[in-house]
Amino acid sequence: MREDEDELPRKRPRLERPVLDSWGVTELQAYIAELREEIARAEADIARKGAHRAAADAFFKKS
Repeated sequence: MREDEDELPRKRPRLERPVLDSWGVTELQAYIAELREEIARAEADIARKGAHRAAADAFFKKS
């Protein structure tokens, strides 16, 4: 792999959008709970990456 390949944006996999018409209320609530868990996981990763970036910025900050 070339070094400049790391700089290219990666394609994000598309989320599947199931047909909800035949789902009951309980199934929909479970689906929403799964989506909220996935959102929380993504937000935690964003926070982790932000903390790493802040630490790097602080380390390389010029006085």
